[in-house]
Amino acid sequence: MLHRQLLLLLSAAIGISWAKIVDVNWNVEQLTVNRDGYNTRKAVGVNGKLPIPPVYINKGDTVALHVHNSLTVPTTVHFHGMFQNNTAYNDGAGMVSQCGIPPGSNFTYVVTPDQQEGTYWMHGHYHDQNADGLRTPFIIRDSDEPTTEYDDEYLFFLEDWYSTPFAERMNEVLDPKGTFPPPSSFPYGLINGYSGNDTKPIRFEPGKKYRIRVINMSLTEWFRFSIPGHRLQVIEVEGVRSEPYEVDGLDLGPAQRYSAIVEAKETDEFNYMYNVTLYANFVPFLRGMNPRVYLGLIDYGRPKATTKIYSRTSDANIEWADDIKMSAKDQEPLLEPVNTYVKLKATSAKFSDGVVRAILDTMPYNATSLAVPTLFSAMTMGKLATNPAIYSVQAQPHVVNHLDVVEIEIQNPTDIDHSFHLHGHTFQIVEYGPGTGANPNKTHVSPVVRHSSRTPIRRDTLVVRTGEYIKIRFRADNPGVWLFHCHMDIHFAMGLAITFIEAPTVLQERMTIPSSLVQMCRQQGVNPSGNAAGNQGLDLTGLPAGPTL
Repeated sequence: MLHRQLLLLLSAAIGISWAKIVDVNWNVEQLTVNRDGYNTRKAVGVNGKLPIPPVYINKGDTVALHVHNSLTVPTTVHFHGMFQNNTAYNDGAGMVSQCGIPPGSNFTYVVTPDQQEGTYWMHGHYHDQNADGLRTPFIIRDSDEPTTEYDDEYLFFLEDWYSTPFAERMNEVLDPKGTFPPPSSFPYGLINGYSGNDTKPIRFEPGKKYRIRVINMSLTEWFRFSIPGHRLQVIEVEGVRSEPYEVDGLDLGPAQRYSAIVEAKETDEFNYMYNVTLYANFVPFLRGMNPRVYLGLIDYGRPKATTKIYSRTSDANIEWADDIKMSAKDQEPLLEPVNTYVKLKATSAKFSDGVVRAILDTMPYNATSLAVPTLFSAMTMGKLATNPAIYSVQAQPHVVNHLDVVEIEIQNPTDIDHSFHLHGHTFQIVEYGPGTGANPNKTHVSPVVRHSSRTPIRRDTLVVRTGEYIKIRFRADNPGVWLFHCHMDIHFAMGLAITFIEAPTVLQERMTIPSSLVQMCRQQGVNPSGNAAGNQGLDLTGLPAGPTL
């Protein structure tokens, strides 16, 4: 009761008399499921269900996610794309912003998106739980939207689903006696939580306009979405309104999202099919497996109407959404001048213990080696919090100053596309092109392309293609501790991540970590203060040594 009273006081304090508190109750538990129609396996669900029902709120609402952990290991939940201004402790990244919620315990995430609206999602951010099913859409509707913009909307959340739990696949990846990459089955695609082979029809009425929200919630795979015979006018990219941008289809890496307006045909003479294609560029093409193509009916309502099915042979002529060509509707100008440059290269290497790990900066990221969550170190180390040494090299820390413009350049010389997500921010897509040390067998590397307008689109998840580089910019206006990591969960687990420690002294002035989170750490024997080793000063005694090449 006291907690709810505090929430009500919060709503009153920020002056949103029309806003409401949306209570969501999750009992996170292990389930045995058959989601793809072929394989029964262990998974992580909520309240005995998988898929987990999407969460809808209105702009200005506060969501209170009450989590009870019925697993035998800790859990956390990340609201993907939420800025968490002055509440970085609610970001849900295990051993970054918090200790995990212990088995049998409860915790409430209180998230007020403030001025954010659009298409987001929520997922586990503790070890393998996202990959094993702990994920669902999080949609913030804008009551200020013009009522004439569209008549109705449909949500497509897309997932890849493997025949074995994530931990088993990671054991194969990390097995020094095994081959790398390990042999593995190709996943099946899920559409709105169910097998892509059982796609549900959607209804169009002639002449009406529909908002189509598409979310790629996959572990490793890419998805393409299109409605042959219809154009898609992109209006939103990951919570950022865009100038209208018309394309044939959407190409989404893991964790990416779009909204597009589709105008129905003027007559009900024909029905049509929507196309959802799951694919990966890091395994060979194999008909019927990579890619997997799923078709669903768009029913115009006329009995016995003929259905038009377009041949996939025309895919080469399809115009896919390209964020470098898009502009933000709010006309936020290109951020300049740049104060801080961060140059990264996505690589992997076999270390002295025989394990192949991933490197984004100088060595693999490894949160499990830390004795204190990185945010807690930033909050308790005073002026020393500006010294990256206190966070341990295994956190791959980058300290940035308040309000700096940060430019990140990511080189990808590997033969695998990567999808990177920045917590706590959106960023501008500035430039991409052929990378240094590019794969010589790569023949379709893009030329250098810079954003054509002075108001580039912003998003929170980017794709850097094999053999290419990309440059992005963000303003460090949200003090906190924020991960930047590959959202292909296997690569993240292998170490493909860094940590931004943003304006730590400003953070100390503005934010207080709730006592419930401090107690949660102590309950698990985790020190809630000190440097990465739980010590004072620069003494990292007791911290495990990192891997060596």
